[in-house]
Amino acid sequence: MFKNIYENKKVLVTGHTGFKGSWLTTWLLKLGANVVGISKEIPTQPSMFEELELENKIKHYKEDIRNLENLTTIISEEKPDILFHLAAQPIVSTSYKDPIETISSNVMGTANVLEALKVSNHKCTAIIITSDKAYDNVEQVWGYKEDDKMGGKDIYSGSKGAAELIIKSYYHSFFKSNDSNIKLAIGRAGNVIGGGDWAKDRIVVDCMEAWSENKTVEIRSPKATRPWQHVLEPLSGYLDLGANLFNEDVLHGESFNFGPRAEQNHTVKQLLEDLSKYWHFKTVNDAFTITANIPFHEAGLLKLNCDKALFHLKWQANLDYNDTIRYTSEWYYDFYKSESNIYDKTIEQITEYEDMAKNKLLKWTE
Repeated sequence: MFKNIYENKKVLVTGHTGFKGSWLTTWLLKLGANVVGISKEIPTQPSMFEELELENKIKHYKEDIRNLENLTTIISEEKPDILFHLAAQPIVSTSYKDPIETISSNVMGTANVLEALKVSNHKCTAIIITSDKAYDNVEQVWGYKEDDKMGGKDIYSGSKGAAELIIKSYYHSFFKSNDSNIKLAIGRAGNVIGGGDWAKDRIVVDCMEAWSENKTVEIRSPKATRPWQHVLEPLSGYLDLGANLFNEDVLHGESFNFGPRAEQNHTVKQLLEDLSKYWHFKTVNDAFTITANIPFHEAGLLKLNCDKALFHLKWQANLDYNDTIRYTSEWYYDFYKSESNIYDKTIEQITEYEDMAKNKLLKWTE
């Protein structure tokens, strides 16, 4: 699995207490990595990080990546073999309420991680995660490629686009040199769903919380179309990219999109209808109602072209739409409605995901 690169390696994850960070931390532990995490807080309640008791399984630093001095000390002392940078302010609605917090977290936080790596300059493979929202969304019907224009009409998108420019400038100014021991690459993904997400103003999260109490949800954009993907899909891409970059200098400085199959473009309405089937509602009207209240700009379509990942990494998405729905609903249903151990459920889903990929002979399973 991933060429066994992660076994017995020290892997540092920023933002490890978040949704994607908790899934990545769990998978890395399963792969035999020694995980070190940096995060300023537990971002939600409930928290997947807390529910899985990950603090007892890793080395956990409570630190804000905007504190350059402390961040540099941690990275210089820990000297991770591999680093995944996920720490960010990830909520679009929050970026409207607190734009400076968003910009400082997503732009200066990323700059600080890069600066700390530059100062440490130990041999390290770094995967910097941004977002599909880094692209300037012009509502095109075809997927965005890695060399398309960065930008965005909202603060969150702008912060991710700005982070991309910082990464590019650090690469060319410092890391491209033969004097640097740092290799880096960028991973981009979006529209990620899955069990364990409790971030505010996310439609799946709102539904799962309401449905756990047998309440109906109001949705604001039923026709919005998204290429939904389970969290394990982009994580398999990030891990695959990290393993390949660890071995191959040719990927140094490159960026890669990770997204679902083309047929997984579905409307919010269709997504919720399918998710609700696992919650035993008599009709979909008991699950959600539609409101026309849209408080801020929302893109109608944003999908990624993943041909570059297919060509260079031989990476492909693993799950179909039905599996994405099943994984997501079953995790939350088990959490809210059953007595099963949720860490065991998470490991069970990762194992099933790996087994499905092996059966399809996906290259990252080697």
